[in-house]
Amino acid sequence: MDQHLTVVEHPLVQHKLTLMRDKHTSTAVFRQLLREISQLLAYEVTRNLDTEMRRIETPMVEMDAPVVAGRKLALISILRAGNGLLDGMLELIPSARVGFVGLYRDEETLQPVEYYFKVPERLDERLVILVDPMLATGNSSVAAVDMVKKAGAKDIRFLCLLAAPEGVQRMKEAHPDVPVVTASLDDGLNEQGYILPGLGDAGDRMFGTK
Repeated sequence: MDQHLTVVEHPLVQHKLTLMRDKHTSTAVFRQLLREISQLLAYEVTRNLDTEMRRIETPMVEMDAPVVAGRKLALISILRAGNGLLDGMLELIPSARVGFVGLYRDEETLQPVEYYFKVPERLDERLVILVDPMLATGNSSVAAVDMVKKAGAKDIRFLCLLAAPEGVQRMKEAHPDVPVVTASLDDGLNEQGYILPGLGDAGDRMFGTK
């Protein structure tokens, strides 16, 4: 991935995103849509994985066929809303190692506060995909990337459902080597730091909390 921002404009992605934006969509349906859209986004974020040839036998003949090369992926969820994307991606990539970064946003300063960090070993040998539905101010996302880099990660991609221009710019300035893949680049942020038009608080909508 060479470009910093990739917007996945596939019709199925956009259709599901529209349903998720609708405030009348129930928690159960929202959660299912998030699982489905995460698999479509996972397809894009893993598009150029390295492969190697392996000798296998089909029911007909022997052949050399491609398999993903190197150590397994590391999927790292930014809690708690990142788990919605994580669940769907694990259905597609069940062998991936999994990690968690716990951050919450101070509502006055909008700055991230760390409360949990647990990631797989040997991150320097893995492709690390950080997942969080929202790239809003970018402060939490930048902090999460800082943390996984400190833990050894060198090849990192960031996957989100929605991004604001402010967050994309913040990430590009702090981590120009980390590509961002999203389903939509929205208009911007309101005074509370929420994405507009957005879809509200992804965690609240996914878990049915307020």
